[in-house]
Amino acid sequence: MSGTGPEETSPYGSGSAAPRPQEATATPRRVRIPHLHEMKARGQRWAMLTAYDMYAAEIFDEAGIPVLLVGDSAGNNVYGYETTVPVTLEEMVPLVRAVATATRRALVVADLPFGSYGASVEQGFASAVRLMKEGRAHAVKLEGGAAMVPLVRALTGAGIPVMAHLGFTPQSEHQLGGYRVQGRGDAADALVADALALQGAGAFSVVLEMVPAPVAERVTKELDIPTIGIGAGAGTDAQVLVWSDFAGLRSGRSPRFVKKYADLRGTLLDAARAYAADVESGAFPDAGHSFES
Repeated sequence: MSGTGPEETSPYGSGSAAPRPQEATATPRRVRIPHLHEMKARGQRWAMLTAYDMYAAEIFDEAGIPVLLVGDSAGNNVYGYETTVPVTLEEMVPLVRAVATATRRALVVADLPFGSYGASVEQGFASAVRLMKEGRAHAVKLEGGAAMVPLVRALTGAGIPVMAHLGFTPQSEHQLGGYRVQGRGDAADALVADALALQGAGAFSVVLEMVPAPVAERVTKELDIPTIGIGAGAGTDAQVLVWSDFAGLRSGRSPRFVKKYADLRGTLLDAARAYAADVESGAFPDAGHSFES
């Protein structure tokens, strides 16, 4: 059991608002779940990004991103799969451990991959324990509504924090008929009910993916715990993006809800071409990059 005292009531020190990245202290405190709840109570929005390796984790941690998600989106961002469905628990554990080890401040959440928790509470509990013990995650995330209540209750009762995920749930892509907006029309009431049920079971936050903005805003107002939107409008408490999307690393069309903040693909492409040209011309390595006898 880690020692926490009154001095850890805020991840930002004595102030009530988050500092800009350049104002962060040299030894920032770890973001905890109560801090996220405090931010919701203050109406303070926050960002979450995915991370799958130590370098991305270090950079986002330094930038002051309070929550990092090691998502099963690693399937189509690390492993080259078409969907998240093939990702295994064995493939998730080392990614989670790399991110958790590289961060000093961010809360690290690990996805429970498809097939690792749906069969029974016992299966889900065992999988979550692996992500916490072997992966060193601080929390786990799972997809699904009221059917997940027994598992959420069991996990939180054992001290494993749970982030829920509603709306479009990628692990159910084949059942849902592809990437489709969820929660329209009469389905909105069911989505709200699922969110309330998950909150009642102990979930500390809920991701809302590809949900109409008015519905996501309604859920946000109904819940005491934070909502995290991705393709759910501006009315949620937080936002999440896949880092390779927001950094412009992937080629091709991006989902409508993605905003590119960099052209990392273009930067790396230019760098690789310049390196290859230097090698071919003999410009690299030069004397400054060689050792004398």
